[in-house]
Amino acid sequence: AKLQQIWKAKDVRNSIIYVLVILVIFRIAAHIPIPGVDVGDLKSFFEGNQVLGLINLFSGGAMQNFSVVMLGVGPYITASIIFQLLVMIVPKLEAMQKEGEYGRQKINQYTRLLTIPLAAIQGYSFIRLFQSQGGLLLDLTMFQWITTITIVTAGTVFLMWLGELMSEKHIGNGISLLIFAGIVAGLPQALRNTVVAFDNTMVLNLVIFALIALVTIAVIVLITEGTRNIPVSYARHMVGQKSVGGVKTHLPLRVNQAGVIPIIFAISIILIPPMIAQFFINSDIIWVANTAQWTVDVFRDQAFYAIFYFIMVVLFTYFYTSVIFHPQQIAENLQKSGGFIPGIRPGRHTADYLGTVMSRIVFTGALFLGAVAVLPLVVGPITGIATITLGGTSLLIVVAVVIETVKQIDAQLVMRDYEGF
Repeated sequence: AKLQQIWKAKDVRNSIIYVLVILVIFRIAAHIPIPGVDVGDLKSFFEGNQVLGLINLFSGGAMQNFSVVMLGVGPYITASIIFQLLVMIVPKLEAMQKEGEYGRQKINQYTRLLTIPLAAIQGYSFIRLFQSQGGLLLDLTMFQWITTITIVTAGTVFLMWLGELMSEKHIGNGISLLIFAGIVAGLPQALRNTVVAFDNTMVLNLVIFALIALVTIAVIVLITEGTRNIPVSYARHMVGQKSVGGVKTHLPLRVNQAGVIPIIFAISIILIPPMIAQFFINSDIIWVANTAQWTVDVFRDQAFYAIFYFIMVVLFTYFYTSVIFHPQQIAENLQKSGGFIPGIRPGRHTADYLGTVMSRIVFTGALFLGAVAVLPLVVGPITGIATITLGGTSLLIVVAVVIETVKQIDAQLVMRDYEGF
């Protein structure tokens, strides 16, 4: 019934088709390689590196193909995070954000501009990393360097533009849909590899894998949609001859307030030490080379990687939640509108109460994100299936994007019914 309703709504149907066409263009671009690299060896290199595997995830597999869009939307996400933090630190940007739509557009424009140098720097770093791995990438001339970095930077800008085009259709967030498409695009190949490697001894492992996947999806949906509803009442008062107010409602506080941002933060931090170390492995100074090799080996250790990754995700969840959640501001807004939490005094007491409640909620959200981040490292040894990787981050993104997209489509259908179309 829902699909029939979508198909009958011409504008919604056209918007969905438009988004699907753009996603096809993205997947085509992800398979257009830049000359000068052995793609087969590059894929093997990514399969053997957990950290780069996560970066490849956000590029939709384009990085291991060394394609023109190899950086994906990673630089744009990084730029967005930087400006989200700067808005909380720089008074001028904070005032700009409060100017409404105009202020948000200006900040978005600054974000786009910052994406360009970030893409160039990341492109240079990854190319140098590939060159340090013997045989992956040949030495480049100055002209080839300039050409390659220009291409990968333009590829990121191109994807950023495609994402904004999709967002304008209100069928989900465009950037999230690009990441979603990249994740889903890898499933057919993984299933094919599983079928090829299948034998009777894998039946039980596949059943265990399927059960873990279903439970994980259920928990992700539960946590993603989970909220703590704080009761709010509005005092009754007289406006002219009418009595207004006296309404009881609630203030929803999400369990996973930070989304997948802490995981992206953690990936960025984890990526830096081994990437820097790769440049110094062949150093002529013995202690520098030994330190670099030790750093690379430590981050390849599954136990250390899992523990460090988990801790980083938990810490960044607390940090990012404190950046985006402002109990003092919420308390002031409630007080100005005549609202109050029953049993709690308005003002500072309300802010303290909201801060205490959120600190308890974010503990659950932080542990959840940490568990999701290290899920592949736990599931792999249990199932023994190497052809399919149950990425907790992948599932979290897929589920979150599906939920958001369905909500936006439903909102458009409800709006059409309301307007009598």
